Amino acid sequence: QDGNGVVGASGRSWQLNVAGGGITRIGFVYSGPLSDVGEVGAQEEARKALDALPNVNTLVRDGIAADETGQIAIDGMVSEGGTVIVGPSDRLMNCLYDAARRHPDIQFLQCQGYRTRPNLSVFFGRMYEARYLTGMVAGLMTSSGIVGYVAAVPLPEVICELNAFALGVMEVNPQAQVRVAWTNSWDNPTLERQAALALIKIGADVLAQHQDSLGVQAAAEEQGVHSIGYNTDMSKFAPHAHLTAAVFHWQAFYDSVVKQLRQGTFKSGMFWPGMSDGVVDIALYSDAVPKAVRQRVDKRRREIIAGDFVVFTGPVYDQSGLQRIPAGQAANDRELLGMNWLAKGVAGGLE
Repeated sequence: QDGNGVVGASGRSWQLNVAGGGITRIGFVYSGPLSDVGEVGAQEEARKALDALPNVNTLVRDGIAADETGQIAIDGMVSEGGTVIVGPSDRLMNCLYDAARRHPDIQFLQCQGYRTRPNLSVFFGRMYEARYLTGMVAGLMTSSGIVGYVAAVPLPEVICELNAFALGVMEVNPQAQVRVAWTNSWDNPTLERQAALALIKIGADVLAQHQDSLGVQAAAEEQGVHSIGYNTDMSKFAPHAHLTAAVFHWQAFYDSVVKQLRQGTFKSGMFWPGMSDGVVDIALYSDAVPKAVRQRVDKRRREIIAGDFVVFTGPVYDQSGLQRIPAGQAANDRELLGMNWLAKGVAGGLE
């Protein structure tokens, strides 16, 4: 792994044909609708920014199923001149894998997932770094000492981010607890709202989420508690509840890929950029966040970006008190990507 979070390159260099002012055409294929403000919303911010760059334009297809319609959509973008195809959801992982096999001269980028080919890369952001900071905000803003967290599916990615959030809460408020509620769904506003209301009922006065919809934000706004968004800045949807959000800035990653492709230096592989790369961050604070809270969190943010603070550095204990990460040691990527335990400070199980 290098400083850019690159793991395992294929060894094959790729170069775009941009002689004579050629245009780099990038296709985005979404499983969700363009109206989604979560996963798709974060990618759309980057796509629109790319579209505004000179000699770059984008193609987009939304609401695509992981079946033959997905293959048709991808083949259509290739026929329209797409030289890079992005699948921002692991729900389309197998679809992109098959397309990469059929189009060996096209570069494919899969957000999340784990299947790679010489022309298919996998990427995600080190969102756990931003989660830690939003956990600090939550720990400093809770009055009840109960922070609610509505989580999707108990996969290592979700568990890792939940644990990072809890560690952030514990740093500033060791007497608090993070109560987790699982929906076993990525995007179900009704279930997310129900989970949020249940957490509020047991005393949670700050809510965070690992979900794509606005269900949690809407419940917090309605019930008069604080909230922390995910994927994008959700403040306009919960103007009174919203404190900040853990957000992606995917354009930073795509800009780097396009530059390397044009220079002929891009090598496919697995990429995991973080805050130091500008890919993940926290959204602007709302007016509800006091200056003292901002200053404390911003100090830690600067330390993460500089590499002076590593989130999962021991000692870190799980719920049972078992030491999972020894004192002075930092968890490696394999441990983070395989995390299947909940940290001390999290109340609730893995279901």
